Amino acid sequence: QVQLVESGGGLVQAGGSLRLSCAASGGSVSAHVMGWYRQAPGKQRELVASIDSDSNTNYADSVKGRFTISKDNAKTTVYLQMNSLKAEDTAVYYCNLHQYFSDLDYWGKGTLVTVSS
Repeated sequence: QVQLVESGGGLVQAGGSLRLSCAASGGSVSAHVMGWYRQAPGKQRELVASIDSDSNTNYADSVKGRFTISKDNAKTTVYLQMNSLKAEDTAVYYCNLHQYFSDLDYWGKGTLVTVSS
């Protein structure tokens, strides 16, 4: 059973930066894709960025050029560097891990990012 623990959320002014971290433990984290999703009040959860086992990345158009997803060499922690934050980035950010071999998805509990304008 994979556990995901997020950290790094908080309150920041527009134009500022935050870095989110997601540590994975337990189970097998090989052959997977990890990603960050966000859900703003009254809106559906949406993909922000993802990175797979080969370090291929994917970004939502709304964050391209501002956010960067990366992971450590052990592939157990994924980061989301968020720069030039906007009020519309305010949301609960969730870490996700999708295992290819089991086709299972694991989610963290979420971390709140609030951007004040």
